Amino acid sequence: MHDETDYPAPGHVERRDVDAGESARAGRLWWDGAADAYQAEHGGFLGDADFVWCPEGLTEERARLLGEPAELRGARVLEVGCGAGQCGRWLRARGVREVVAFDLSFRQLQHSRRIDTETGHSLPTVQADAQRLPFADASFDAVFSSFGAFPFVPSADDALGEAARVLRPGGRLVFSVTHPVRWSFPDDPGEEGFTVHQSYFDRRAYVEEDDEGNAVYVEHHHTVGDWVRGIARAGLTLKDLVEPEWPEGLDRVWGGWGPVRGRMIPGTAIFSAVRPKG
Repeated sequence: MHDETDYPAPGHVERRDVDAGESARAGRLWWDGAADAYQAEHGGFLGDADFVWCPEGLTEERARLLGEPAELRGARVLEVGCGAGQCGRWLRARGVREVVAFDLSFRQLQHSRRIDTETGHSLPTVQADAQRLPFADASFDAVFSSFGAFPFVPSADDALGEAARVLRPGGRLVFSVTHPVRWSFPDDPGEEGFTVHQSYFDRRAYVEEDDEGNAVYVEHHHTVGDWVRGIARAGLTLKDLVEPEWPEGLDRVWGGWGPVRGRMIPGTAIFSAVRPKG
């Protein structure tokens, strides 16, 4: 899954169940080790203060999935799994008064602080786990995540429940993840990536282990139905499911995303839900 030489070595690959604690430990260690290479490779595409939802290049500037920036200026917004904070910083640069962001990786947050200094757009951040948010109930008007923590949590219900807990009535949750159908295919953006090689219904995590069998990278698969049911169980109402098409003229390959396969099957799913007012 990680073929770039500057990333931590993959080690032994397994498909197995992983609990919340093991998953969080692996995620923190891997992203601390991978953050420098990740920002060097993808930082130009993401921008220092831009809001890109997915490798297909769909931006919030175009999609307006959180609403018009003018409508958000007085809102309190939380970014889940912010990485170096590019998305939250874009909102701050457009006048959104209060944006808070968090990530499991301390090294990613160091990159966020570096970009704050370089751009002059400061983004308040905290190190935290999406499975246990350190925020009060009903404290945000919007919660979002652009390929942040949601692909790395073992329980969709727990992560969505936490996001819903901190949302105010009428608030919106929007998050992007690897499209669940992609888990049936190899992590290959070319012609070899069109052959189904495992069951869509196999919910065992993708795990990379060290020589002692400890998880060093974990990614979890939840079906479309899992996400929809999790949204409902969290007391939210699903408003939209966006499946960005691969745009003409984008030749960039990002891991398993690329123009060959991207023009034929979806690579990203973006879920949009609201917390009812009543």
